[in-house]
Amino acid sequence: MTDNRLRSVVIVGGGTAGWMAAASLQRHFQGSPLKITLIESSEIGTVGVGEATIPTIRNFYQNLGLSDLDVMRATGATCKLGIRFNDWLKPGSSFIHPFGLFGQDLRGVPFHNYWLRLKALGETAAIGEYSLGAALAKGGKFTQPSRNPPSTLSVFDWALHFDASLFAGLMRKVAEAAGVQRIDAKITQVNLRPEDGFIASVDLDNGSTVEGELFIDCSGFRGLLIEEALHTGYEDWSPWLLCDRALAVQSEGTGEPPPYTDVTAHTAGWRWRIPLQHRYGNGYVYSSRHISDDEAMIELKAAVPDPLLHEPRQIRFTPGRRLKAWNKNCVALGLAAGFLEPLESTSIALIETGIEKIKQLFPDRTFNQGVIDEFNDMSRLEMERVRDFIILHYKANQRDDTAFWRDCQAVVVPDTLRHKIELFRERGHFIRYRWEMFQPASWLAIYTGFDILPKTWDPSLDGLDVESLRRGMAEMRKAVKAAVDAAPRHGDFLENYARPAPMAAQ
Repeated sequence: MTDNRLRSVVIVGGGTAGWMAAASLQRHFQGSPLKITLIESSEIGTVGVGEATIPTIRNFYQNLGLSDLDVMRATGATCKLGIRFNDWLKPGSSFIHPFGLFGQDLRGVPFHNYWLRLKALGETAAIGEYSLGAALAKGGKFTQPSRNPPSTLSVFDWALHFDASLFAGLMRKVAEAAGVQRIDAKITQVNLRPEDGFIASVDLDNGSTVEGELFIDCSGFRGLLIEEALHTGYEDWSPWLLCDRALAVQSEGTGEPPPYTDVTAHTAGWRWRIPLQHRYGNGYVYSSRHISDDEAMIELKAAVPDPLLHEPRQIRFTPGRRLKAWNKNCVALGLAAGFLEPLESTSIALIETGIEKIKQLFPDRTFNQGVIDEFNDMSRLEMERVRDFIILHYKANQRDDTAFWRDCQAVVVPDTLRHKIELFRERGHFIRYRWEMFQPASWLAIYTGFDILPKTWDPSLDGLDVESLRRGMAEMRKAVKAAVDAAPRHGDFLENYARPAPMAAQ
């Protein structure tokens, strides 16, 4: 038998994507003959604003042998129970998208139907009162989820806010300890094989040449391999997502950090505020067609309540994706694969799923086209579904105070999103796909937060005794409130368990 197994993987670019890939792949292939090399230049900076995550990050680093507290102490992290949306539906509105379920499904009927039935009877309780994750976040509380929850009312999850540069450094430490070779140099040329256009090697500014069999492009927006060398092409999603620039700035931390990310609607986009133990991350994602860079800078500076640690830096982007995440013998990860604004903290999560797909479909030297096509199909579907989820936030706004928000309402959404919204409005039904990051509870949070509600409830509830329904729903709210009242404050949890290592406090 011919041995076609790969012997070398070359990762181009460090940062969060590069070092996450290096650490995870080295762990996965530990003990095999596969050699993993990462090339980065200490002279080239990284974007490094991905400070908010979703709960999948915890599985990622736990698979590397790191605990939650290990990571929190190394990165100055705080706990994240969800995202609070301020002024998105209309000025003065606010709701939380939690990492967790709402209420209890009964008799095979999803919970939101019971909530709708009660709402029609005049009950004013917000759906967030039936979510432990949302209620903990709103109350500034934090406790770790029960390993054996007594009911679905107790089911919630959590993620982290962390310093992205410190997290990348932690991943580098893990990767190098496991055997990844790092080369500090700039790539001066990418050499392609004349017979098939595959990448053969890269030349470095130190005079050396590094050969490889599989190349992973983590070079950021530039796409040094996937685009500059292989001319893969890019699908532009700006007709649906109008924002194309961001300003990012760090500020001094004041007060107890909340256990959620704040995202607040502004004149021509939205502002994020991410609490860390030692500082805050702030930024303004905006549309350059609706506000000038100078005006955006003024608006951001006026909105940040604490002293800035540096001048805001601008990031320009085109929302969209590479036409192929895998082209020939090159796989793109992170910003090299595409970009969606960080509204739902998906950037690092898409790196995680990209790494998992590399493991699942790891090639041999034949680079079977069917394997590559499957990777690309999976990647495209997943990213399109994240795109649709983000578009929903803009499309559903009811603001009429600026041209930006009116233009967002006027966007003609993709058919895939239109179909989802129609089915929820008509029947309260959630479509579930295999390659989808956000599950029904997340869609429910956004639908209800933007006042998108089904026309009616499940007809099987028409025979329910109204008083029994009221009592049952009141008991759910009472149970959630009792759990929140008993939980410690988020600041106390951090103080007792997650004080940062000295490097994170600097």
